[in-house]
Amino acid sequence: MKPLLDPAQAPTQIQSQSQPQMHAQRHARQRKVVAALRAVLPLRSVLFNEEDTRPYECDGLSAYRQLPMVVALPETENQVVAILQICFALKIPIVPRGAGTGLSGGARPLADGVVLSTARLNRIVRVDAYARTAVVQPGVRNLAISEAAAPHGLYYAPDPSSQIACTIGGNVAENSGGVHCLKYGLTIHNVLRVRMITMEGDIVELGSEALDAPGLDLLAVFIGSEGMLGIVTEVTVKLIPKPQTARVIMASFDDVVKGGNAVANIIAAGIIPAGLEMMDQTSSRMVEPFVKAGYDLDAAAILLCESDGTIEEVEEEIGRMSAVLQQSGASAIAVSQSDAERMKFWSGRKNAFPAAGRISPDYYCMDGTIPRKHLGQVLLGITAMEKKYSLRCANVFHAGDGNLHPLILFDANQPGEFERAELFGADILELCVAVGGTITGEHGVGIEKINSMCVQFSRQECDAFFAVKKAFDNTSLLNPDKAIPTLQRCAEYGKMHVHQGQLKFADLPRF
Repeated sequence: MKPLLDPAQAPTQIQSQSQPQMHAQRHARQRKVVAALRAVLPLRSVLFNEEDTRPYECDGLSAYRQLPMVVALPETENQVVAILQICFALKIPIVPRGAGTGLSGGARPLADGVVLSTARLNRIVRVDAYARTAVVQPGVRNLAISEAAAPHGLYYAPDPSSQIACTIGGNVAENSGGVHCLKYGLTIHNVLRVRMITMEGDIVELGSEALDAPGLDLLAVFIGSEGMLGIVTEVTVKLIPKPQTARVIMASFDDVVKGGNAVANIIAAGIIPAGLEMMDQTSSRMVEPFVKAGYDLDAAAILLCESDGTIEEVEEEIGRMSAVLQQSGASAIAVSQSDAERMKFWSGRKNAFPAAGRISPDYYCMDGTIPRKHLGQVLLGITAMEKKYSLRCANVFHAGDGNLHPLILFDANQPGEFERAELFGADILELCVAVGGTITGEHGVGIEKINSMCVQFSRQECDAFFAVKKAFDNTSLLNPDKAIPTLQRCAEYGKMHVHQGQLKFADLPRF
């Protein structure tokens, strides 16, 4: 979408006069902010030279980059409070950042703003084996929580593919899931309490370690708010016992619609697997040379169905799932016979994103959610879009809850390919909405999907979202211009994409 004012169209004379002035003003502002932050932070915790701030110019969505004015790396909660109070007084916007593994541009900096990184708030405060909880700071890695709980026979259930690197603060911001979210839930189902700091510098605790808390459920509002409502400084998470055993079924299908229907049939049979993932043929052929998981490369789709629990429970559930898969038209079924084989089956799904680099210079990972019964039909729709945009797409997704992760493959060195990939991605999201789904499942909106919000939500709904943000952040200094589109943005986007409530692509499936 074109900016409302294109700087290239402005008179050259005005540009030559205003650019140096703007440059000088920015440097003066930067010096003022740096001086204020250095008064409350160690020198090592305030970065402002380009070579130091360059690593913070983007998150996992590297296509959208911007150097920040300053990066602040607090090491204590009091320092977070001080940073927020300074930026509130100086009216400086703040972009919170965890490990930078996000995939929607939610942590992309602002040129006139401060990036507040929680990376150094990385202490595990305590693990309570009796209460089955852990209290951690936001910079603690997702996987580190399970590692700390392992001696007690416990672990933290949400397991996004980036769990080795992503942090719990970012998980809270994006309401992250993972391959086991079908049975054990998303971040929102596994967090009991969040301690956060408002833009004004006030400390607020949301939720509690009790089963319930009085008043409005502000914890549920905060989780998934993408850093727009406050800065997390401490999180209390649930821990659950490690299952006695786990096994996984790898089922092959000669047709993606059959594979999609099998997912719906498993849930309809009253079975809630620990994990239920699907990969199309492009994905299987992409990852097999990389991980050698033993995937059926002739299959149009592969399902991975995991059962965990006691030995007896797993044996019974594996039998029930196998029967449903056979009735649904599976052409081949293999069941893991050891934990090593189970991990091998999962290795391909867990490494799908890095494996994309073996067959394509670049990839664009989308994230939408649809009703399970439409999985097969939406995959057919994506296949039609591949022809339309002359780009390949590998599909890997959390099939059990309908969360799609299409990987659009392109070459950024080829003129126009990234732009086509963006349009391809936007069309996938519109198709998700058209079949009764939503534009995101766990990656968030950020800047990547902000235009697509105009497709899913009405102006009145977006106004309600803004009202919630205003209640927490009346100055709109926390991660501004992310996640919620303005009326002006939706009006501009609507001119090109939405006409009288009718979506594009009438020729694609609308099941």
